Parts: sequence; structure tokens; C-alpha cells
Amino acid sequence: MPPTSDPPPIRPGDVFRLTRAASPQFVTPITVRVIRHRSDWSTYQGWAWIECYQLDDRGDATARRELYVMPAGMIRQTESPSPVRRKRRTPARRTSVRAEG
Repeated sequence: MPPTSDPPPIRPGDVFRLTRAASPQFVTPITVRVIRHRSDWSTYQGWAWIECYQLDDRGDATARRELYVMPAGMIRQTESPSPVRRKRRTPARRTSVRAEG
């Protein structure tokens, strides 16, 4: 049997694509940004609890979740989607109208 390497540590801010390789619950893959790896919670060998934000296609957080996953099946995203900056609305300029007379 070839030696297996441990997956890289899960750190806050890391972004992952979760598919069925991470857990059978991800029939439809999702992207998450890690808040915390719950290493203080006991799990089966090869599994982990994470707290994370589920991200939409633009990189905005849509839900906060606690997930039970296999870190070896998590796909690290090298380029994380960054939230889209929304343009700030500037108030309309007021023009004063002088009464003639």
C-alpha cells in the first residue's frame, strides 16, 4: 500500500469546493469559506467538523453552516471568489432655484 499524505491543514479564510468526495451530502457541489476547523469535536478517523460560510457564484456569503466533511476530499480553491463591491449610491445634487421678482 503506498504511503498516504495528510491533507493540508484547514485554516480560517480558506475556500473549498465541496463535492461528493468530501461528503455524500454534496450531490450538488458548493463553495465554502472556512470560519473555523472544530478540532475540539471528536470525529471518526479521516473526518472533520468545520464552521463555514456557503458562498454564491459572486463570492458573497449566503448561509452560515456547520459541516461534517472528509478533508481529503475537499478541493482547495487557489483563487477565491471575492465579494463583488457594490457601487455606492451618491445622493442627487440639489440645485437651488431662485425666485425672480
